Amino acid sequence: MKRNGLSKAIKLVMAGALVGGLAACGGGGSGSSGSADTSAGSQGTSVGAVTGFGSVYVNGTRFTTNGRVDSDDGLEREDQLDKGMILKVRGSWDDRGEGRADDISYDDTLRGPLTAASWDGSANTGQLEMLGQLIGLTNETVFRGATPEQLAASPASYRVRVSGWRLDDGSFRASYVGARVSGLAFDDDNEVELEGVVQNLDAIARTFTINGFSVNYELASGDDDFDLDDLSDGTAVEVEGYLQDGILMAKEIDDEDDLFDDDDDVEISGDLYDYDSSTRTFRINGVLVQIDSDTDFDDISAGSLQDGVFVKVEGDFRNGVLLAEEIEGREGDDEVEGRIEQVDLASEVLIVSGVRVQLTASTLIDDDDDDDGRRSRVDDINAFMVGDYVEVEGRRRDGYLEAFTIEREDEDDDDDDGDDD
Repeated sequence: MKRNGLSKAIKLVMAGALVGGLAACGGGGSGSSGSADTSAGSQGTSVGAVTGFGSVYVNGTRFTTNGRVDSDDGLEREDQLDKGMILKVRGSWDDRGEGRADDISYDDTLRGPLTAASWDGSANTGQLEMLGQLIGLTNETVFRGATPEQLAASPASYRVRVSGWRLDDGSFRASYVGARVSGLAFDDDNEVELEGVVQNLDAIARTFTINGFSVNYELASGDDDFDLDDLSDGTAVEVEGYLQDGILMAKEIDDEDDLFDDDDDVEISGDLYDYDSSTRTFRINGVLVQIDSDTDFDDISAGSLQDGVFVKVEGDFRNGVLLAEEIEGREGDDEVEGRIEQVDLASEVLIVSGVRVQLTASTLIDDDDDDDGRRSRVDDINAFMVGDYVEVEGRRRDGYLEAFTIEREDEDDDDDDGDDD
């Protein structure tokens, strides 16, 4: 979706009301979002990208944690996580956006050497290619270890781990890209990981392909309780191993199990696919979602649902189907960039180039300085200063811009943009 840009941001400045006062208008307060009704709560599983720390923020909820992470990819502690990584959180949460995590798990979507990369700095979009797969990059993708410009300039110099969403066409949309210079391994026994749908299975030769990339599983074992004899075309799997002559030599293979337990309360976000208007169903991250007459829609209508649209779904998981109670749209429709003119920390409101910007618990705050990437959300907000140059993308509300992402730019990166008329 094409954004309007700073030159059109004046449309958001309404009769001077935005700059006149900084009273909170929804969302204010660290981790507070939604109703103040403390009696309502959910017990189940929330799956989404990390947007902040000081505990862990996922899907707009601040989950307190015990500091442990369950992962097969070398991550064991919360302090090893980064913003943008997609987590599975089991626990409880209330309508105020406060929760408790009983268990947090993380799994790389893709891991291995880059073969190609591109980046359009004006549009904040790009693409990676690795293991024969295409990975889309957006302004919401978090980069660590290398900038998108560095990846595009010399892709063969890097290996990356990607946390993202698999789309209906087999490609991916990256939420997080962590880079290492080639030769430096991640903290994992297997150098590559690939997920996708099995095709061209040859059970005699012990080979198959994933989206055109060849996999040999002669030396592989099933991970957890997965039996390799159950492999078949159409099975969604995760494969870990090493590369040999352009072939993924599998060491471990696991199927993509259901993300949720039966009768779970569920939150999940991602790109929907396989939308069927006749059955009122779609899939998100492999989960079948059913819409009915009681489903509420927030910032999106039922008629706007289509493949590729990013949504958050809340509901009950029963017999392998997520019965949607609420579907929330999260496509931005405007952006603003410029210097911060006013800051109200208590209400989490910024004035940027005359535009009132409201932060929420779901706002991803990122910085050009990698060293600041893991500080707490409170510290992220307290670090905003009048005069800072920022880029904000979000949704236009009645009199303000609800921020989805805020990126603070280095001083030497903002001169050209800041002088545009």
